[in-house]
Amino acid sequence: MHLRHAILGLLDVAPQSGYDLGRAFAGSVAHFWHADQSQIYRTIDRLEADGAVATELIVQTGRPDRRVHALTDIGRAELHAWLRSPVEAPLPKEPFLARLFFAEPLGVDGVLALLDERADAVRAEREQLAEIPRSAQGLGAVLRTATLDAGLRAADAELAWLADVRDSVKKEKQ
Repeated sequence: MHLRHAILGLLDVAPQSGYDLGRAFAGSVAHFWHADQSQIYRTIDRLEADGAVATELIVQTGRPDRRVHALTDIGRAELHAWLRSPVEAPLPKEPFLARLFFAEPLGVDGVLALLDERADAVRAEREQLAEIPRSAQGLGAVLRTATLDAGLRAADAELAWLADVRDSVKKEKQ
């Protein structure tokens, strides 16, 4: 998956400004796809240059003009082609697991601190996910709820795994 596909998907739900897309990432897909605001704006510019999105300038009084982006037929075709393509194999990049793998020089106490730090981060992420409103009805709502549930279940599983690793590490101190 590329960022452009996530943006096309969000624009398929509704036309949005770059700022709105940033908020949509933070409040919906952030648990499975990260993008910062500058990446979003650069990608929108490329999508516009490729003819995949059309931009409407909305003049506002007392505030900067608003650029609202919407899918074109080309963008919708690209989104549908991506949705129908074979699912990409995940290419893992897990900074925490890399640290844990090499954490032996920290000693037991350092590793326990690392595990606690990660558990705190996972709990905070889980709380954010739990605050995302669930959509009410329709296929889109079912699918968005399913991805939200995947994030919540992954957080719960990681917290359980972290507790198990913590117990194993503590035994090394004895």
